[in-house]
Amino acid sequence: MLNRIVLIGRLTKDPELKYTPNGVAVASFTLAVDRNRPNPQGERETDFISIVVWQKQAENCANYLSKGSLAAVDGRLQIRTYDGKDGQRHWVTEVVADSVRFLDKKGDAKPSAPSALGSEIGFSDEDVPF
Repeated sequence: MLNRIVLIGRLTKDPELKYTPNGVAVASFTLAVDRNRPNPQGERETDFISIVVWQKQAENCANYLSKGSLAAVDGRLQIRTYDGKDGQRHWVTEVVADSVRFLDKKGDAKPSAPSALGSEIGFSDEDVPF
């Protein structure tokens, strides 16, 4: 059995960092992830996915990510339930991150232009070793 999720998207707000009564750090944030295909009207749709991060990685997320940051999340899908104060059962679907990669610098909350990623290099068939 396999439960593995890899996502790349932008944070919709700053991560929220909390600590359990035992002092374990836990951060949560929402990642906006664009779908691959446009809808029938030709528009791109976006999914908003809840992410939970634990321990030192949670503190790093709180320190280095902010609203609009581009991040890659590798983790597992978790579905849990709880009974609310209203007596109703609530379902929560979230991704528990095993690792989070920061794909842009802190404060760089806008999409990177292709030129910011590097410049194109030229090569010929003679440069390819096979």
